[in-house]
Amino acid sequence: MDPILERYQALEDKIKAYNPGVDTKRLYDAFSYADNAHTGQMRKDGSPYITHPLAVAEIAAELELDTDSIIASLLHDTVEDTNATYDDVAKRFGKSVADLVDGVTKLTQVKYVSKEEEQMENLRKMLMAMAKDIRVILIKICDRLHNMRTMQYQSPKKQREKALETMEIYAPIAHRLGMQRVKWELEDTSLQYLDPVGYKEISDELATRAAAHEEFMATIQRKIEERLAEEGIKATVYGRIKHAYSIYRKMYGQNKTMDEIFDLYAFRVIVDDIPSCYNVLGCIHDMFKPVLGRFKDYIGTPKPNMYQSLHTTVIGREGLPFEVQIRTWEMHHTAEYGIAAHWKYKQGMANQNLGSESAFEWVRKLLEAQQTTDAEEFLRSMRVDLFADEVFVFTPNGDIINLPAGATPIDFAYSIHSAVGNHMTGAKVNGRMVPFDTQLQNGQIVEVITSKSAHGPSRDWMKLCKSNEARNKIRQWFKKERREENIATGRASFESELKHAGISLASITTEEMLPHILKKVRFGSLDELYAAIGYGGMSAQKAVVRIKDEISRLNRVQAERSAALQAEQTPVILPGRSTPPKQEPAAAKTPKRSSNGIVVEGLDNCLVKFAKCCTPVPGDPVVGFITRGFGVSVHRSDCPNCAPEKRKPEEAGRWVKVSWVAGDQTTYQTALDISAKDRDGLTLDVAMVLSAAKVKVNGLNVHATPDGYAIASILLEVKNQDELTSVINKLGQIQGVYQVKRTTG
Repeated sequence: MDPILERYQALEDKIKAYNPGVDTKRLYDAFSYADNAHTGQMRKDGSPYITHPLAVAEIAAELELDTDSIIASLLHDTVEDTNATYDDVAKRFGKSVADLVDGVTKLTQVKYVSKEEEQMENLRKMLMAMAKDIRVILIKICDRLHNMRTMQYQSPKKQREKALETMEIYAPIAHRLGMQRVKWELEDTSLQYLDPVGYKEISDELATRAAAHEEFMATIQRKIEERLAEEGIKATVYGRIKHAYSIYRKMYGQNKTMDEIFDLYAFRVIVDDIPSCYNVLGCIHDMFKPVLGRFKDYIGTPKPNMYQSLHTTVIGREGLPFEVQIRTWEMHHTAEYGIAAHWKYKQGMANQNLGSESAFEWVRKLLEAQQTTDAEEFLRSMRVDLFADEVFVFTPNGDIINLPAGATPIDFAYSIHSAVGNHMTGAKVNGRMVPFDTQLQNGQIVEVITSKSAHGPSRDWMKLCKSNEARNKIRQWFKKERREENIATGRASFESELKHAGISLASITTEEMLPHILKKVRFGSLDELYAAIGYGGMSAQKAVVRIKDEISRLNRVQAERSAALQAEQTPVILPGRSTPPKQEPAAAKTPKRSSNGIVVEGLDNCLVKFAKCCTPVPGDPVVGFITRGFGVSVHRSDCPNCAPEKRKPEEAGRWVKVSWVAGDQTTYQTALDISAKDRDGLTLDVAMVLSAAKVKVNGLNVHATPDGYAIASILLEVKNQDELTSVINKLGQIQGVYQVKRTTG
């Protein structure tokens, strides 16, 4: 039998196991249609393309999705990658399937100016598709999961890009949909490409301890099973090790060793009904010593993604802590498959109702948030909203409100209603007045005190609140109620930032320049820009950065035009050309010093600039290159950009000899890169060495890498190579620094 047909048959059998009434004729028709449409197309691993839609459908079947979702999984790439159209699919398989295929296809089509904007637009479309039909994102997650499983055939650049996108967007959405098993696999496969060294360390450590882990878990499992049998409780018990990415986050995020991870082991006890859950909890606490503060009842207060379970952490006689999760079979299925579990327990439920359930209120809130914030702010807040741990608090009436961990009474007020937040004058927690910056804890009763005469939110509230929903509603209030104040505040911030950047307001508000500037910041007028800065829709710093980019671009265009015009009017004779230059008096043959402390052979009074790729300083061997319209660019001789093998034959005459003027006391900007072991106080030590060396520092940026190291980039000014060498030697003596090198290329 053909392997692909055999694989299809296995898919059909898998679907029949949970949906005996499946229309197998329609299912086979979809498989045949996809197989014919993808004829001749191959995957990167050399297999026929149809193996990918089949794999996506298999994952969808594991989630026990409905027939339309399985068929859409088989067809999900036909409209995008073949001659098939939406109308073809709708005519043959129905509008529902065509809409699902169309929804999945539209998530991957548009390209944008910046990566943030592209990600935000894709997210927006994803959220809209989810609000309309949640099955679109379920199919897309199945598609991404199979792509991550076969990512080894992609280029390293593609692997890293897709892994990062998966970790930042798809894994959090799977988490909010309650699909824990899928979320774990997405995170673990992404980690393999984002930090292969860290992943291998954890995998090797787990493999080394595998025998000890298995023995410990078998012992605990046997004890729990024997005790529950004595009590007459019917239960299924099994243990597991925490998954790789979860261990990675604790080890590198909290600087712990594997021995210090509190919940490396987890045991699940699955029973038939809710009363049995609490009976099992009593047995567990009787057998093992519970850890105070580590008990959570998600049955009484379910998570927003429908997750229900009892969690408790206990310590066995071996002295090792472990977590026990107790749940019913229905809760277990929901915990593993999340929203996908609806199709098992709510067969026949109209799908559009899924999008309107309170469980998907977060989708609507995220959609509202993206309408009034820029791409970078939205992506940052989205990651908080999707990934943040939750805190559960009560209203005075006993209703449960879930908020991000660290939330304050301001977040609570705005989660009730924007009018409650806007009129808030105080807050009580468990009957006592508290300040607005109080961080709420699980189980507290929160009461908001309001007044009709309240003046509205303060701008400081934006810094105190944790949720994007609260920030968004505060921005809306300022946008609507305080336009004049916003314009005045925004203008002051904008002008201050312009002054800091060395740009005058008059220079960008000329008749010629203003249209370009407004287009770059994407506002219709300066007042609109000022108002947005005033209410927090855009930062003054970001606006000025965009304006600087636009000014640089316009200057570049103008210089190129001027150079082209000059080239048309006056032929330029470059050194090395066959046409000899005019003979000049002997005195004129002596090269003169330029204003930059550089002598250029054969040219006098020319513009000189130092290349940013290698930042030469006096004492470095240098070479010059005659640019078009920008004078002579001076490079270090060891700069990769001027290596002999990279020089084009037709540009040979544009390379010229240059030399430093002796005794020049001007300072020159150069750049250094420091590689060091990450530790507290590293940045301070670097700054103190630079201060002691009495050199001017124009920039210092330090960032940590996931593998426990740090990279510091420094822009500084020195007089010559000797002074620079002295600074490099002093930096190299700092504890943990293993390399200091000049930036090159």
